[in-house]
Amino acid sequence: MAANAEIRYLNPPTVDTKKKKYCRFKKSGIKYIDYKDADFLLKFVNEQGKILPRRLTGTSLKFQRKVSQSVKRARHLALMPYVADGLK
Repeated sequence: MAANAEIRYLNPPTVDTKKKKYCRFKKSGIKYIDYKDADFLLKFVNEQGKILPRRLTGTSLKFQRKVSQSVKRARHLALMPYVADGLK
């Protein structure tokens, strides 16, 4: 075996660089999340009606709590469904 064997690639190895997640509320300066705006709240809910976690949406802890509270209020007032089969 060659002691000084170099590894050569035909194409350079690709390194995935993911976009940095950001809180859309901090970036746009939103301070209050309205529970009556069901269309906006649908962005934070998956197809089955479950609230998406912070690691997927990128929202900060403060605003994730506000989003979850407003989604729960909208569900209670029947503005959004609790469970859905293909919500979007």
